[in-house]
Amino acid sequence: MAESRAVNEDRDGRAADADDAPPTGPRRLLIALYLVFAVAATARGVVQIATKFDGAPLAYALSLFSGVVYIAAAVGLITDRRWSRPLAWAAVGTEMAGVLIVGLLSILDSTAFPHDTVWSRFGAGYGYVPIILPVLGLMWLWQTRPIAARD
Repeated sequence: MAESRAVNEDRDGRAADADDAPPTGPRRLLIALYLVFAVAATARGVVQIATKFDGAPLAYALSLFSGVVYIAAAVGLITDRRWSRPLAWAAVGTEMAGVLIVGLLSILDSTAFPHDTVWSRFGAGYGYVPIILPVLGLMWLWQTRPIAARD
């Protein structure tokens, strides 16, 4: 006789196991890193904008923007909804572009960035984790894409 499992519907109307396990392995590590950077970059950006915005408005606005991107990436990786993977792809892709563009511009035109952002000099102030993190995130998203998308 077939075993019955408790099934409920998530907010998007999809069937979901009642005993869904929390994320494990590389996904859990990525989520933890994104959450740390979300808190750090957002807090840094808010404090910089609130206390010394006139000193380097572009750099401070980019710090806050990077925090929002990290929050979006974390939400996309944590949740398991129809919109989660597209959100994660968009956020991690934006992060990669941001790190590359801001990293290059901060080296070529240091006067535009008198104070560092999270992404300045490719994340040098954060041990280059900001350039490594989107690479890992994009690799994980690619490796775990749905089977139908692999064909």
